[in-house]
Amino acid sequence: MNRARRILGPAVVPALAVLTAFIVGSIFILITDFANLQRLSTDPIGAIGSAAGGIIAAYQAMLVGAFGDPARIATAIQGGTPRQIAGAIRPLTETLVAATPLIFTGLAVAVAFRTSVFNVGVDGQFILGAFGSAAALLLLQGLPAPIPLIGAVIAGVLTGAAWGFIPGFLKARTGAHEVITTIMLTYVATQIVLFGLRSDFLRQEGSSQPISKLLDAIARVPGMLAPFGIPGIRLHYGFVVALIMAAVVSWFLFKTTKGFELRAAGFNLTAAKYAGMSAGGSIILAMTISGGLAGLGGSMEVLGTVPQMSTDISSGFGFTAIALALLAGNRPLGIVLAALLFGALRTGGALMQVQTGIPLDLLFFIQALVIMFVAAPGLVRSIWRMRAPRTPTGTAVDGARA
Repeated sequence: MNRARRILGPAVVPALAVLTAFIVGSIFILITDFANLQRLSTDPIGAIGSAAGGIIAAYQAMLVGAFGDPARIATAIQGGTPRQIAGAIRPLTETLVAATPLIFTGLAVAVAFRTSVFNVGVDGQFILGAFGSAAALLLLQGLPAPIPLIGAVIAGVLTGAAWGFIPGFLKARTGAHEVITTIMLTYVATQIVLFGLRSDFLRQEGSSQPISKLLDAIARVPGMLAPFGIPGIRLHYGFVVALIMAAVVSWFLFKTTKGFELRAAGFNLTAAKYAGMSAGGSIILAMTISGGLAGLGGSMEVLGTVPQMSTDISSGFGFTAIALALLAGNRPLGIVLAALLFGALRTGGALMQVQTGIPLDLLFFIQALVIMFVAAPGLVRSIWRMRAPRTPTGTAVDGARA
């Protein structure tokens, strides 16, 4: 019992933060339902019931859009054709596809956060990692399989790691603030990719558009359901790689000496120096690992999900990853769960909008509420009347007097 409480305890406040965000979101759905608001004066009970039914229908549509209809999935698996099975499970697989880059970028942000380094440039490292993979795949085409694919993945990791090494080195050696350098390097990365895409090497044949050749004709990360003959499913083994990397990062941070040094530097940089640890080296290593994880995510995206390179390969994954890291408390398992949540919101929102007419922007508003409540644990505890955990000195963690 104590072990379960110790494991699940840190997840209580983030879970309540998500629940609170959905409750507040429901209130905003209610007050923006003008059709039912106009009925309040003539039929208040009916208006309230209809509005409540609309909220329930909206969230049900979001769940079906994110995970599929269980009855339809069961029927399709029992006696459906491969196309029917694909149609039934596509919402779930699309949620996993949407969560995959978020897991990589969330892990990248978390590793940096653990060393008290604020890596805002994950988006640039993600894009540049994808670009490195695309360029390497074109260079290695013609070689026996699976050399082009493996070489492209390695190139993406190294490119992202190199782009993360630069701000880490500047902070460790010159004291340059990593927020400024990573933001500036993100813009530089975008311009490098744009310049590369305009070159003849990466330009699609017979087109003047700044877009690379289709890459899936050379090599592609295998689809997870391809051996079963299920068509039209984009889920690939990049999701499995993301889960493996979450386990590896967790092992590295909490089971190795170097991981302990990184966390020690994050807790107190001065104390880590006095303990004989290389604080500067920890910062450089954390940023390099962070960039490598982001680059790996970019390579999985361009080699698996979207088999062509463009400047839109990342739709703000790096900035969403900051919210994921906050929601997960910088823990890899929590990042996986938070990525699945955000992936479900992103995938399920489309069906919610189609069936209920509720704008998709409301889901982004709910995501912002999640971030706000997670960043204010004291507010969540106050709303749900929870007592803040006490430290050995007798004070509450949230800063209140115990």
